[in-house]
Amino acid sequence: MFQSIQFRSAMVSLVLLAFFLIFWEMASQPPEATVAQSEYEMLMGGVDQEARVPPPTAVGRLAIKELGNPFYDAGPNDKGIGIQLAYSLYRVLTGFFLAAIIAIPLGFMVGMSPLMQRALDPFIQILKPISPLAWMPLALFIIKDSEASAIFVIFICSIWPMLINTAFGVANVRQDWVNVARTHELSHFKTALLVILPAAAPTIITGMRISIGIAWLVIVAAEMLVGGTGIGYYVWNEWNNLDLSSVIFSIIMIGMVGMLLDISLAWVSRLVAYEE
Repeated sequence: MFQSIQFRSAMVSLVLLAFFLIFWEMASQPPEATVAQSEYEMLMGGVDQEARVPPPTAVGRLAIKELGNPFYDAGPNDKGIGIQLAYSLYRVLTGFFLAAIIAIPLGFMVGMSPLMQRALDPFIQILKPISPLAWMPLALFIIKDSEASAIFVIFICSIWPMLINTAFGVANVRQDWVNVARTHELSHFKTALLVILPAAAPTIITGMRISIGIAWLVIVAAEMLVGGTGIGYYVWNEWNNLDLSSVIFSIIMIGMVGMLLDISLAWVSRLVAYEE
């Protein structure tokens, strides 16, 4: 039954994709009058100035070319899509794991101690709504390195969902489980490690999924600001070159990588739930 639903949902997705691509291809074709006018302008020595969104066939041809050699390096402003994505993933994963090292232990402390929850809540509520990109000018001034500044921005945007979800998961562990640990005279550290962590793990993983999604969103905008390398810089550079096929291709790649990151943490979440 489950496999049947999976098959039918996959077929519906493929049909919707086919309709979307056909509509896009048809909408990208210029009207006949416009074609005739463009041909006349070309014959008279002019240039067709009307910009159009490239059709999916053009984007597909570019995708085959780019994915055929994704790691080429022809200079500072001409690198393959694989290299650009690798730079972005490095920044995202570095900032993400640094945030996890801070957020998860701090979330445990907040969740297990009402005193710390009340003490830290004002700071969390003030810092959490600040846009991560608002930190970029200050990071560039203090750190004086665009690479480290981008990682810092990812750290800032990743820390809050993990911290809040960890604190929520820890605070909502069943009290009778904690009481059993106290009955067995387990230390606070062993109670946190052996009782609270397994119970709160699904909520912690959910916070990590939210964080990685936000981090992947933010890195594109951050790289547009700092430039140099990365998928965000790639998008902005191709836009400056008026290469809309490359812009659309890079947008698709951003979505695909974001989906793979989410699928990876979803698999970890299912693994944790299965072990429970």
